[in-house]
Amino acid sequence: MANVAGTFLEIIAEDDEESTAALRRRLFRESPKEKLIRWVMGTAYACQPKRLPDVPYLLWNMATDMARGGTRVPSEATTHARPDTFAGVCRDISPETIIAAARRGFFPWAHVGPLKWWTRSERMVLTPADFRHSKDAKRLMRRGTYRVTFDEAFEEVVKACAQPRKGRPLLTWITPKIMRLYSALHDMGVAHSFEVWSADDRLVGGGYGIAVGRVFYTESQFSRESNTSKIGFGCLNHHLAKWGFVLNDGKDFTPTISAMGFRTIPRPEFEQILAEHGTQTPRAGRWAVEDDLAAIADAPPAPGVKS
Repeated sequence: MANVAGTFLEIIAEDDEESTAALRRRLFRESPKEKLIRWVMGTAYACQPKRLPDVPYLLWNMATDMARGGTRVPSEATTHARPDTFAGVCRDISPETIIAAARRGFFPWAHVGPLKWWTRSERMVLTPADFRHSKDAKRLMRRGTYRVTFDEAFEEVVKACAQPRKGRPLLTWITPKIMRLYSALHDMGVAHSFEVWSADDRLVGGGYGIAVGRVFYTESQFSRESNTSKIGFGCLNHHLAKWGFVLNDGKDFTPTISAMGFRTIPRPEFEQILAEHGTQTPRAGRWAVEDDLAAIADAPPAPGVKS
């Protein structure tokens, strides 16, 4: 009987793997039109007046790095001052090299052309316990209008993050290659998603990122209804604090994450935190929500944090 039960569970697991693979093949695609738009908009992004002076430096540094075969795992030695802070063209990129790079503060990113390694001279970071909920998000959390899950629809979340935002340029760095890499990280229990569901079980918000030691790198978020990503992100940071994470990295300044409690720190300070906390992850494997939204909304703020 035990052998029969074990065989049955193996068949279910195989079916799940096949359905996940089929879902990824269906979602992780880019039409020729979408690729053309990405290249046009990515070129326009690079040619904006504030970025254009760095383009010759980027092209030269890319060419010299590619002549050497590219960069497998970036380091201080591969990092350039211009652009801020280019660290090489990704060579043989894999989930393992993304983790190794993240432990040093680097991440892969590119709108067009080959994937490139980057860091920042200043990082926008949050101590998870210091997250600030907006009043509208708190109201919706108490009302029970939405529910939040972790790691239940990773593929759909990544695809939604790559899609155009209303009123914003049709530009994304979340290409099919990035989708496949981070899905592999998800299979390893390193990349995680949060999902926000409506009362009728529609996916209306979410985001994803990777856990490297006790540091979480937020990669992207999306909202299909007002405040939904804020609700999910608040739930995520509540659990990060509960599980012993010391930092959530948002990379660059935006007014939205600044209002949530993110602050800038210099790169050396960020790297020191990674050196101290970037190895053992306190929450391995798939994640699950442990506290309900109303309790999270009513939790007292951390000392010194405005509610």
